[in-house]
Amino acid sequence: MNKKIYLSLGFFLLLMNFVVAQTKVSGIVYDEFKQPLPYANVVFKGTTDGIITNEEGKFYLESKTTQNTLLVSYVGMEPKEISLEKAVTYNLEVQLGGGKSLGEVVIYTGKTSKKDNPALDILREIWERKKKNGLRQFKQYEYDKYEKVEFDLNTIDSALMKSKLFKGMEFVFEQVDTSDVTGKSYLPIFINEALSKVYGDNTTGKIKEILSANKNSGFDNNQQIIAFIKDLYAEYDIYNNYLKFFDKDFVSPLSTTGINVYNYVLHDSTFIDDKWCYNIVFYPRRKNELTFKGDFWVNDTTFAIKKINLTASRSANINWVKEIYIEQEFEVLNDSVFLLTRDHMMSDFAFNKKDKSRGVYGKRTTLFKDHKFDIKKPDGFYKQEVNFFDPTIYEKPDEFWEQNRFENLNKDEKGVYKMLDTLKTVKKFKRLYNAVAILGSGYVELNNFDFGPVFSTFGYNDVEGIRLRAGGRTYFGQNDPWRIQGYGAYGFKDNQFKYGISGKVLLNKKSRFIISGGNRRDIEQIGVSLTTSNDLLGRSFASSSFFASGDNSKLTSVNLTNFSAEIEPFKNLVLQGGFSFRTLKSASPATFSLDYFDENGNIKSDVKQYEFNASIDYMPGRRSIGYGVERSDVDTNYARFYLSFSQGVEGLFGSDFDYQKLQFYYRQPVLVGGFGRLVTTFEAGKIFGSVPLGLMGVVPGNQSYFVIDNTYNLMNYYEFMADEYVSLHFEHNFNGRLFARIPFLRKLNWREIIGIKGVYGTVSDENRAINAQSAIPYTAPDNVYWEYHAGIGNIFKVLRIDFAWRGSYLDLPDANKFAVKASFGFHF
Repeated sequence: MNKKIYLSLGFFLLLMNFVVAQTKVSGIVYDEFKQPLPYANVVFKGTTDGIITNEEGKFYLESKTTQNTLLVSYVGMEPKEISLEKAVTYNLEVQLGGGKSLGEVVIYTGKTSKKDNPALDILREIWERKKKNGLRQFKQYEYDKYEKVEFDLNTIDSALMKSKLFKGMEFVFEQVDTSDVTGKSYLPIFINEALSKVYGDNTTGKIKEILSANKNSGFDNNQQIIAFIKDLYAEYDIYNNYLKFFDKDFVSPLSTTGINVYNYVLHDSTFIDDKWCYNIVFYPRRKNELTFKGDFWVNDTTFAIKKINLTASRSANINWVKEIYIEQEFEVLNDSVFLLTRDHMMSDFAFNKKDKSRGVYGKRTTLFKDHKFDIKKPDGFYKQEVNFFDPTIYEKPDEFWEQNRFENLNKDEKGVYKMLDTLKTVKKFKRLYNAVAILGSGYVELNNFDFGPVFSTFGYNDVEGIRLRAGGRTYFGQNDPWRIQGYGAYGFKDNQFKYGISGKVLLNKKSRFIISGGNRRDIEQIGVSLTTSNDLLGRSFASSSFFASGDNSKLTSVNLTNFSAEIEPFKNLVLQGGFSFRTLKSASPATFSLDYFDENGNIKSDVKQYEFNASIDYMPGRRSIGYGVERSDVDTNYARFYLSFSQGVEGLFGSDFDYQKLQFYYRQPVLVGGFGRLVTTFEAGKIFGSVPLGLMGVVPGNQSYFVIDNTYNLMNYYEFMADEYVSLHFEHNFNGRLFARIPFLRKLNWREIIGIKGVYGTVSDENRAINAQSAIPYTAPDNVYWEYHAGIGNIFKVLRIDFAWRGSYLDLPDANKFAVKASFGFHF
């Protein structure tokens, strides 16, 4: 009996030791004048567990083992040791005095010097050898990868638990835990796990990742959320000059340009895993720039990174993200090879950056193991699958995951699967989820039918007056092999009913062979895009004058029937061919005419046209989700090359004209290091043969109050015509790089935008000769029309205002010489 008591007592003490064998401490560091010290170094003495204080001098630090002493230091000040008498110590206040040396380490105050700084000497060694470190030194490599992504609702308190929002769902708070980075309580709401094998060839620059297993819980069927997650956590290399997060280029602390934006201090040196390493602390030289604070440990011979911690500056010009924390650990394969084995990133999403604001943690942990090198793969191995989908990847049993995870889930991560499965059965949660889904997709789900888009329900223009629209689509899941969608609309001024219906079927999943077709009868503002398409259900923003200026009566009644087939023989290369038949006539004959002379000299008011078309659409770098007939793009940061050819056939089904039309479109977004993003758009086209106004190339004007891509801000509809044209647009967003250096603008986090647009075009004598209407002169931009604009973005985080000036054709009647345009959007 006594033996059982002793065993039980021993087990209890061992358990208690495990539970309390951790140390948590938070607080604020002041200087001798009681002012907060940003970027002070806080570590548990005798360890490499440490953190840098934020801009307000605050910190939170946690260790999985018991620690007794906290060491706080700051460049140019005497360090201080604090004894920790309890396992948990919150709201600690540490005051540092000034002016003593830290032994052999050279001390700098304020902005560190670029001369005679040992930290910079080490940094230069890192630059020189970075191409020789890690995976770069091998011709080929492969490894196993485990990735875990989790989203947590943070700052959980009693007020939130008792709020009406969670009434009936109180059981979710059983999973509340505390972050080891921020010290805040959080509630897991989503988790995704993935196992894959990664192959790379440094001689060709090709990489291939093969997914072998995936498991998630929560919002696993929502394409928009999955796309958001994929875009949120793009791959990055700490050795690169710039690290891309949330569509922004952050300057890496290891960048060759880092000395222009960071201060570096050699802080410490010690053995880590039998390797002598230097510890360098870095922090921003200026606020509001896309930089980090933190520290890294680097080996003294290979100058390879052993461990690095980065925290994005709280003042960085990025929206909806309060904090970004990154931690990477490298292990030594042999005396000279340091390989990344653990990568952890945590983002704190919130509406504002106040400490007590609630938000959502996004956490990604990636583990790497079983590296192999210089195993060359056969030709064709790295060819990307066009539409690979294996449902068994998502159906692995729990036993498989227990055996194959690289690290075990903690109790909260295990509980989130069960909690979310239970939550899905709660009616109130279903209603909340549906409300969020409607805002994200624009559709209301009704069994296997989606009603919408709800944002297109109401419209107005000069011809239709008030316009009401209702529509929907079939929806059985994100990977539907077929889909039918349609709409009906009614104008209360013209008293006419309009409709559109289309369908598409995926016949071959591997090559994405799709056939589609449909019919649309509606009223449209044509000529709002130089590069045209046969989109059946699309309706341009210009077709509504609800938020437009000037005359909006030049609308056309369109009856379009289209059939097409497309195939994707290689990843992101789409070949399309089809035919269409359309009739065009003025929607308001009293104010707008499409009249032309036929071959007999008679005036005709409508156009009947049969057309064959073929196109090549290449989008290198595009990332998409879904394997069905429709896919969603993860982002728009990819180049696009589009080439189309159309052949009008006179006489077929009463078709009026014979012509050929060739069009080319190219768009290239480029992140220009730390100087923002440049978007270049080039378009060119030519029509061979005689065509009337309805088939003519119309240079796209913009009479709305809003910024619209690939239109001209100071141009009215039908102001310029062209049957051959070249158009070039440049727009650069500095992402606040310039304003960050102006003291009184710095805190506003505004972003500077500049751009210039130009178009050259002509109209042939044959096309001028068949024009029988006089209200719209055939003015061609043969002297080059151009305009330029400058704008301010990120006003109140959602508003952009552009100021545009016309640069040529200033003497035309009713020429707009200056305009102010706006746009709204949620951007990081």
